Amino acid sequence: QVHLVESGGGLVQAGTSLRLSCVVSARTFSSYAMGWFRQAPGKARVFVASISGSGGRTDYADSVKGRFTISRDNAKNTTYLQMNSLKPEDTAVYYCAASIYYSKQYQGDYVYWGQGTQVTVSS
Repeated sequence: QVHLVESGGGLVQAGTSLRLSCVVSARTFSSYAMGWFRQAPGKARVFVASISGSGGRTDYADSVKGRFTISRDNAKNTTYLQMNSLKPEDTAVYYCAASIYYSKQYQGDYVYWGQGTQVTVSS
């Protein structure tokens, strides 16, 4: 069984930064593509960013492109989401997820999910 645990969320002011982390308990972490999704209050969960197992490929939602950066450290079984220039509309619960093959926004492709971490951006 693979477990994912997110951390790093919090309450911040607009224009500041946060870095989310997701630690994955998997023997072969590098074999999983990873994704970050978010769910704002009253809205559906949506894609934020994804990264391939090697880290060589990344993709972003248009709403975060240029502000957020996804990365991974396979030696630490961890994936990160660096969020800069945060906006109030970035307020959401952020989830990391793992996929056996590279995927982007298709949530059904991700087989393992974390419990989420709250990010609140005040104006």
